[in-house]
Amino acid sequence: MKNKIKILYDGIQLQLTDSLTKVFWDERPKAMAEEAAVQALRGECVSFQLAYSFEGWRFGEGRVQSFRFAKVKVESPVLPYLQVRKVMNVPSRYAAHKKNDDNYLRREPGLYPDLLETLEDDCVVFQEDQWNSLWIDLEAPADAAPGTYPVCITFTDAQEADGQTLACVETEVTVLAPKLQAQKLIRTEWFYVDCLADYYHVPVFSEEHWKIIEHFVATAAHRGINMILTPQFTPPLDTAVGKERTTVQLVKVEKTADSYAFDFTDLERWIVMCKKNGIRYFEMSHLFSQWGAVAAPKIVGMVDGAEQVLFGWDTPAAGGEYEKFLRIYLPQLKQKLEELGVLEEAYFHISDEPNLNQIDSYRAASKIVQKELAGCKFLEALSDYEFYQTGLVSRPVCGSNHIQPFLEKQTPGLWAYYCTAQGVDVSNRFMAMSLGRTRMIGVQLYKFDIEGMLHWGYNFYNGVDSLCKIDPYRVTDACGAYPSGDPFIVYPGEGGYPEESIRMMALEEAMNDVRALQMLEGFIGREQVLALIEEDLEQPLEFDRFPAWPEDAAYLTNLRAKVNAKLCACAGSKATCK
Repeated sequence: MKNKIKILYDGIQLQLTDSLTKVFWDERPKAMAEEAAVQALRGECVSFQLAYSFEGWRFGEGRVQSFRFAKVKVESPVLPYLQVRKVMNVPSRYAAHKKNDDNYLRREPGLYPDLLETLEDDCVVFQEDQWNSLWIDLEAPADAAPGTYPVCITFTDAQEADGQTLACVETEVTVLAPKLQAQKLIRTEWFYVDCLADYYHVPVFSEEHWKIIEHFVATAAHRGINMILTPQFTPPLDTAVGKERTTVQLVKVEKTADSYAFDFTDLERWIVMCKKNGIRYFEMSHLFSQWGAVAAPKIVGMVDGAEQVLFGWDTPAAGGEYEKFLRIYLPQLKQKLEELGVLEEAYFHISDEPNLNQIDSYRAASKIVQKELAGCKFLEALSDYEFYQTGLVSRPVCGSNHIQPFLEKQTPGLWAYYCTAQGVDVSNRFMAMSLGRTRMIGVQLYKFDIEGMLHWGYNFYNGVDSLCKIDPYRVTDACGAYPSGDPFIVYPGEGGYPEESIRMMALEEAMNDVRALQMLEGFIGREQVLALIEEDLEQPLEFDRFPAWPEDAAYLTNLRAKVNAKLCACAGSKATCK
């Protein structure tokens, strides 16, 4: 069935489009290709959009109606699998760094489509000369019945008693028989419980705070984030030297006469809660300050019945009381994680993004930790191959614009990350970039056999260096420091529930691309999958070379269609297709 759009009310405009198109308020979006199909493997979420606008309606005596309120009704045999949300525009004061590339949608301050908001009373407003869109998810359960199903979306007048039909759209979605395999790639987006306490104005680790944390954890896990930053102590991240973030410390500390005692009750509660909601891996917060490990993180504890700051910016990283503390603490932490059954899934950090100028302080800090956590897994954001050659970092997390030397040397256990600095020629999730550019990271991660993907901001609701608190609905760029979209991918909604972004959905599609490609590899072998990835490309895919908008959307859509077709053929034969 081809897509059908029927307009019954003068001035209304509708356009079906895909999940890789950003519908800007002042630009008619491209139409979904007639041959395009909305297909989901069982256990997969796929999305499409219905854009809408209004040319205005002129009637007697020169009057003009510039808006129309409408009710939205969706009918389909798979209605329980469908979710409909509004794409809302958010402000961006700082859209792109001065140094960028030609593959941006826009670079100027303005309104950018990003926030996904629940339909209130199933109602939308058609506004004159403004484009908006509905975001429609098909979330196929693992036991869904395969087939192609019609979807009818009807708009009825919400301003008149008779509720006449204004317009309707008929399309279809397909659930394919193969079941998407479980995610193997490890993905972490740094999770900040302090930002949740600050935004919602609740006491840290109060029962209300725990409820909010769980809502945000559940959403993260649902969208392919399977590792969580665990604040054993307040994470020493994105905090100006000498300043503090709100204290969030899962491990309670008491200083005794000549030693330290620890209470792991909250850490255990955290791990149990995260595992219940689908988190598999635990990224223990950094044990030393960011950018070189020159100081201890902020750690509070009880001394003679009163809480005080035990360590912080004024505490040298090695050779003093903090070293003594770690030698007492780390063996007990290791034992507790083993008791909880997650030591094999725990990853440890020394210091974020060290460089060669800080190698002495990093080496001293590493020596302490490596001894006490022998046999444990470590990872570190690191983009200097010469630093890696020192052997101090066993599992580097490399910036996507500096990863080539690591790839050429076939670095084992290689991870990737991007952040504000990766704004030229590589994939990223800035609001000013296309969703195709954001989703492209999935195919790249598969091609180069990357073990894990890290980003620093799941919900960073502070200004730069945590110097102030922000309202993320108004400030999307950390107070003008980072391109909008870098600090967070979810918004703090009412009732302590996160509201997702279209970038969040594009990243889930990227993770699902990896899963589908890995699944196909099991049938036809890696070499054939790699050939499939590049058969429509003029040059081999690289981290810094891939199709630009709008070709990126066509490339990804066509690739997944081919992968899905081969999966259906292979799964149907119940044999390898080599």
